[in-house]
Amino acid sequence: MVRMTRRHSALLGAGLLAAPHIANAQANRLAVSIWGGSWRDMVQKQVAEKFTRETGATVEFQTGGTVDRLNRARLSRAQPEADLTFTTSHFGWLYANDNLYETLDLSKVPNAANLVEQAKISPFHIGSWAYVYTIGYRPDLMPGRSFTSWADLWEPWMAGKLAAPDFDPSHIIVASAILEGGDALTWERGQARLRRLKPSFKAFYTNDANSQQLIGSGETPVQVILSMNAHHMVNEGINIRLAIPKEGAVLGVDTVAIMKGSRRQELAYRFINTCLDPTVQAAIAADKKGSPTVSNARLDPAVAALPGVFTTPEQWRTQALIIDHRLRAEKTNEWRRWFQENIIAG
Repeated sequence: MVRMTRRHSALLGAGLLAAPHIANAQANRLAVSIWGGSWRDMVQKQVAEKFTRETGATVEFQTGGTVDRLNRARLSRAQPEADLTFTTSHFGWLYANDNLYETLDLSKVPNAANLVEQAKISPFHIGSWAYVYTIGYRPDLMPGRSFTSWADLWEPWMAGKLAAPDFDPSHIIVASAILEGGDALTWERGQARLRRLKPSFKAFYTNDANSQQLIGSGETPVQVILSMNAHHMVNEGINIRLAIPKEGAVLGVDTVAIMKGSRRQELAYRFINTCLDPTVQAAIAADKKGSPTVSNARLDPAVAALPGVFTTPEQWRTQALIIDHRLRAEKTNEWRRWFQENIIAG
């Protein structure tokens, strides 16, 4: 039998007394997984600060790339590191398919009553803000040219002028399929057309910074570009114009979800509700120049007028080209592999 000394007894007693305080501190902290840099800063400023004022709970951010964070979540599924995760709509389906997300009870998110239909991604994740990938170009370097259709990228005068992301070719793959009478499900119908696009390409960018460098320098005066990046560069004095093709600009939706097994679900629901607050949504739109995902956000007219910022049902219906999010998750690797072998390296 082990004899417990007075010193051991005192330490144990102190530990028992401290335990509730430690547990309470942990309960009053929310761990949020998100990309780093300006995305983390934006959510901290526009969402977390308001959430902390209203709840007293602190927010801890876990940052990393889209794929890295998914892999970390898979490895820590028994004891999730994060309570909430922001990721793209299609990557969110990869989480959901791996049973990493809780099913959302939107009755606990009053502001979700105003979600636009396009932000209702699944029973597990919903849209937090939206944007488009579309045709962006330098009118000073492309005098007299305009873009009314994705088909314009195939014009002879486009030779050696185009850049597109190498990490996600879904935008141009689906646009090409649509031009051939297909869609994302029948994407192979656009393969021959895509091969004919090869003379238009000058480069393939690897990240946002690379995209901005290529179009900012004029090396690629036309891009399949993230609308938020284009608006950011315009604010910095670069002459970039965004076109919304008649087929639609490819919609991107970033989403938020509660991780399976989170022990702070009440706080997580409060955080989601804060994110969907109409004043917060308007602030996010002003910061990132994207679309709010609730219908009652009131944007500054100058922001609302920007191409790719949707504020009315008509804009969502006519200007957004939506790739089924679950299908996109299933096809991402296949599309990337085909594009690498046949367009980038072919």
